This record gives sequence, C-alpha cells and structure tokens, in this order.
Amino acid sequence: MTRLKIRTIGNSQGVVLPKALLERFKLAAGDVLYVTEAPDGSMRITPYDPAFSEQLEAAKEGMAAYRNALRELAR
Repeated sequence: MTRLKIRTIGNSQGVVLPKALLERFKLAAGDVLYVTEAPDGSMRITPYDPAFSEQLEAAKEGMAAYRNALRELAR
C-alpha cells in the first residue's frame, strides 16, 4: 500500500505519485489516469479509459454476432 497526501499545487489540489510507483506502472508526465468508484465506495485509479473498455466489449459482441458476415466481407 502506498500512502498519498493531497497537496496544494498552485490554485488546485493534487497528489504527487512517487517515482517508484511511476516506474512500476510505467507512467510518465502527460499520461492520463481515470478515477472510478467501485460499488463498495472505494476508488480505483487506472490508466485505462472505462468508456473505451465498454465500447470494446460492445464491438466484441457485435463481431461475435456477425462473425460469418464479417468473414465473407473480408474475402
């Protein structure tokens, strides 16, 4: 577990991620992180866009449903 403290950065509030954490998760300046709330009220910070994940699942379902038609179109 890593303890983070909310700090004042200019006119905003922010969290500074330690170098070891950035290296472990291969993060760099300019990367975008998403904060989501879990059903139990906890927070999750991830570099993966939850909306994109939902779109990808919908695309997979569509490809599975129309597998034969897509195969014919690919010929």
